[in-house]
Amino acid sequence: MSSNETKLQDVLKSRGIDIAQVDEQLEAEIPEAKESSKKLMETYYTLKVTADMEVPYWYNRSWWENDGELIEVRRARAMGAALSHMTPTIQPYEKIVMNKTKNVRGGFPFPWTTSSFFLAQADALMAEVDAPAENEADAVSIVGAGGGNVTKSYGNIISLAKKFGMRKEEIPVLVKTSEPWRGISIEDISDKYSRTLPGYGQYRDLMDSVVCMFDSFAIAQGREVSNYYVPLEYGFDRILEICDEKMAEVMGEAGDDGILGMSRGYYYAAMKEIVMGLSKWCENYSRQAAYLASIEQDAELKANYEKIKEVMHNIAHKKPANFWEAIQMTVCCHLGVTNEDAMSGLSIGRLGQVLQPYYEHDIREGIMTDEEVIEILELYRIKITCIECFASAGVSGGVLSGNTFNNLSMGGLNKEGLTAVVPLEYLIIEAGMRNRTPQPTLSVLYDEKTPEDFLMKAASCTKLGLGYPAWMNNQGGMNYMLDNYGPEGMNLEDARAWCLGGCLESSPGCFQPLHFDGKVTWVPGGASPTCGTGVHFLAMPKILELVLTNGVDKRTGKRVYPAHNKNLDSFEAVYEQWKQYMNDSILILNKVNNIQMDVWRKYLMPAVNSLLKPDCFRKGQHLGTMGARYNASINVESCGTITLINSLASIKKNVYDDKKFTIEEMTDAMINNFGFKTAYETGVFSPDFRESTENSPKYEEIFAACVNAPKYGNALPYVDQLLKTYEYDMYEMVHSYNSYYGKPLYLCQISVSTHGPQGFITLGTADSRLAGTTYSDGSLSAAPGTDKNGLYALFESATVYDHGIHQNSQMNLKLHPSAVKGLNGTRKLLDVVRAYMRKGGFHVQFNIVDSKTLRSAQVTPDKYRDLMIRVAGFTQYWCEIGKPIQDEVIFRTQYDEAIKKLMEV
Repeated sequence: MSSNETKLQDVLKSRGIDIAQVDEQLEAEIPEAKESSKKLMETYYTLKVTADMEVPYWYNRSWWENDGELIEVRRARAMGAALSHMTPTIQPYEKIVMNKTKNVRGGFPFPWTTSSFFLAQADALMAEVDAPAENEADAVSIVGAGGGNVTKSYGNIISLAKKFGMRKEEIPVLVKTSEPWRGISIEDISDKYSRTLPGYGQYRDLMDSVVCMFDSFAIAQGREVSNYYVPLEYGFDRILEICDEKMAEVMGEAGDDGILGMSRGYYYAAMKEIVMGLSKWCENYSRQAAYLASIEQDAELKANYEKIKEVMHNIAHKKPANFWEAIQMTVCCHLGVTNEDAMSGLSIGRLGQVLQPYYEHDIREGIMTDEEVIEILELYRIKITCIECFASAGVSGGVLSGNTFNNLSMGGLNKEGLTAVVPLEYLIIEAGMRNRTPQPTLSVLYDEKTPEDFLMKAASCTKLGLGYPAWMNNQGGMNYMLDNYGPEGMNLEDARAWCLGGCLESSPGCFQPLHFDGKVTWVPGGASPTCGTGVHFLAMPKILELVLTNGVDKRTGKRVYPAHNKNLDSFEAVYEQWKQYMNDSILILNKVNNIQMDVWRKYLMPAVNSLLKPDCFRKGQHLGTMGARYNASINVESCGTITLINSLASIKKNVYDDKKFTIEEMTDAMINNFGFKTAYETGVFSPDFRESTENSPKYEEIFAACVNAPKYGNALPYVDQLLKTYEYDMYEMVHSYNSYYGKPLYLCQISVSTHGPQGFITLGTADSRLAGTTYSDGSLSAAPGTDKNGLYALFESATVYDHGIHQNSQMNLKLHPSAVKGLNGTRKLLDVVRAYMRKGGFHVQFNIVDSKTLRSAQVTPDKYRDLMIRVAGFTQYWCEIGKPIQDEVIFRTQYDEAIKKLMEV
C-alpha cells in the first residue's frame, strides 16, 4: 500500500469513515435509466436488422424521372424524394424521433453505388436461397450470430451480407431496382477506368488475397465530423430564402474561377432541393404524431405525441427555439447524411458544446429540468444506436463489427484556448452511465486545462465497463492538425476545433458564431470531407509473410507480388523489401481508390453533407469540389502494427543477430504453423490455444525461440527502436502519395475489426502467432500475454515516437474491475490516463470486465444480451461480434495489479 493510501485511510478513520464505504460510493449512486428508455431498449433487444426497398425505390424513381437534369441537382432531388417519401415510424415513449428507414433497426442497399452483387446473384436471390460471398474479404469475415444480426435465411426472410434480413416479397424489387445500374454504378464506372492502369492486375491480386480489406466506394462518406451550424443558425425556411438570394447573386457569374465559379448557382439550386426534402421529412413525422395523438387514449402518451407534432413542425421550417428542438434538428441532419451513402463514422462532434446555449436557455426559463434533459439524452443514445450501415459482409462484419462509429467528443479547448467543457457534457456522461448503449460512443479530449471534476466524472463512466469514454490527447490532436492542415491555412484557433471523426480518425473543425438567446456562441463543428477513403487497411504482417515467400500466398497458392528473388541475407534486406512491397501496394491501391472516389464525387456528390459544412454553403461548392475548408483528409489505413514489429524483432534476433536459424528455416516453420493446427482447423482464434500435430517436435526449438524473442511493450530498446524507425518511415512513405484532392496522404493507425479477417488469411508469424489467429489489436496495444513489465513499461514503448505525426494511434487496455473499485479506483484510473497523456500518448481506451464473464457470454450469449465491450475505437454488443474478435478480446492482457504498480512508480 502506498503512503498516500495509508494517509487517506488514517484521515477517514479519524472521521469514523470506513474505507470500504468510499470504495463502494460511486457505484451505488448511479440512477437507473428512465422508464421511457427502458421500454424502448426492451423493444430494441427484440428487433432484427432489417433491409427494405422504400428509399431505393423513391431514389430510383426520382433519378430516372430527372434524366438530363444537372447532375448535382438531380442527385439532391433524388435524395430529397427518398427522404420525403419514407414512412414515418414513431414508437410509444419516444421523444426524439426519425429513423434511417421505416424500420427502427433498418438499412437499405445502394445499387447506384454498387449493383454487381445483386445482379450477379439475382438467380440465387430470386430462388430464395443464400447468395454466395461477394469476394474473399466477405468469405473470411465472421459476423456475430446473436442480437439483431440476421446471419442466415429463415422462414420468409432472406439474409443479405450476413447481417440484414429482407422479406422475400421485396427481393424482386431489389433485383429490379438494381438492373438500371448495370454497368453504370460507381463500382462499374470506376472499375472500367481502373482497368486502364498498368498495375490493375496487381490491384486485383491485393484485393483477392485480402492484403487490402475493401474499396473506397464501399463507404464513400464518414470518418468525419458533422457540422449542424447552418440549420441551427437559420432553419430550413430561411436556408431556402438564402439559396434564392445566392442564386440571384451568382447564377451566370464565374467570379474569378473559370473552372468552378459557374457551378455555384447550381450548388444553391441543389441545396434548395435537399432542404425541401428534409423539411417534408420532418413534416411527415409531425403529421404522423398528430394522427397518433388523435387516436391515443393514454393522456401521458397523447401529450407526448402532441409535443412531437409541435417540435417536428417547428424544425421543418424554423430555427430551433429550445433544447428539444435543437437536438431533434441535429438528429434529422445526421440521419439525412447517413442515408446518402453506405456510411460509417459520421461523428457527432462536440455536441454538448453546440447545444449548451439551448440547455442554458431552457434551464433558466424553467422549460426543462436537468432530469428531463438527461431523459432526452438517454433517448438520443437509443436513436443513434439504431443507425445501421448496409454494406458487404467484409465491411459490416470484418471491419465494423456491426457498429457505425457515431462518435461524440467532449472537452478540448474553445476558440479562446480555455477549457471547452460545458455543463451539458456532464449530463451527456450521466446519460451514458444510466442508459448503456453502444452509441454514441463517447470520447474525452484530454487537456491539462480540463476541470478535474469532469475528468473524474468521465473516469467513473469508463470504469463501468461500457468501453466509453475513450481518451484522446488534445494537444497531440492539435499538433497533428497544424502539421497536416497547416499548408491549407490551419491556424491555432481552428486547430482547437478538432475532434474525432469515426472511431478514431482525427478530423479538422472550425468555430462558427451561433446566434441564440440574445448572444453569440462560437460552436465547433466539422470542416472537411471524409477523413478516410484512401487505402483501406493494409495487412502489414501478411506483406512481411509475402516477402519471405517471394510474393506467393502459400495459403491460396496464388502470386500476390512479383518475385523479388533476393537472398535476404540481412535484416536490412528483409525490411527494405517489406517497404518495397508496401510502396508497391500503396501506389496501385491509391490510384484505383482515387479513380473510385473521383467518379463518386462526380455522380453522387453529397447533398445533405454539403449543406451542413458551413464553408461549402458560404462558397457555393459541394464537398467533392473542395468546398470544405480543409481537404488534405485522405489516409492510408494499417492493420497489425505490433504483430509486424514483434515479427521483425524475432527475425532480427533469431536469424541475423544470434544466427540460431536461417531465414529459410524460419519461413518453413511459419508456413507449417510451427507444427500446430491452424485456427481454420480448430475454430479458435485466440493466441493462447495451441493443438499440436505430429510435426510439432520438428519445430519445437524454433517456436520456443520465437516465443522468447524480445517483444514490444516491455521498454526494450531492441524492439522499440524498430517501432520508432517504422513510424517515421511510414510518415515519409505515405506522404509521398497524393489523394484525389491533390493533397498528401497520411497514416491512419487503427484496426477496428480488420485484425480478425486479415489475421485469418495470414500464416504463422515470426513472433509465434499461429495461422488464422487475429493480429494484435489497435496499433500500440501489446500483443496478448507479451507485456511482462506492466503498464508503465508499455507506455514507455508506445511513446518512442511523436504521436502527432500521424492521424492517430490506438492503445487498447483491459482491466479487471477490482483494479478500479470505488472512489480510489476512479482516481487511479484517471492517473493511468494522465500518465500516458503526459508521456505523449494520443489515445487509450479500456475494457473493464472479467474474462470469466466474457467466456460465459461466449457460451450462452442470450443470457448476456446487453453485455457491451470495447473492440477497437468503438463499443459493441458482445453477441453481435464475430468469434475471432471475441477470442482476441478475451485474451487481451488483463491488468489486475497494473494500476497499483503504476502508482508506485
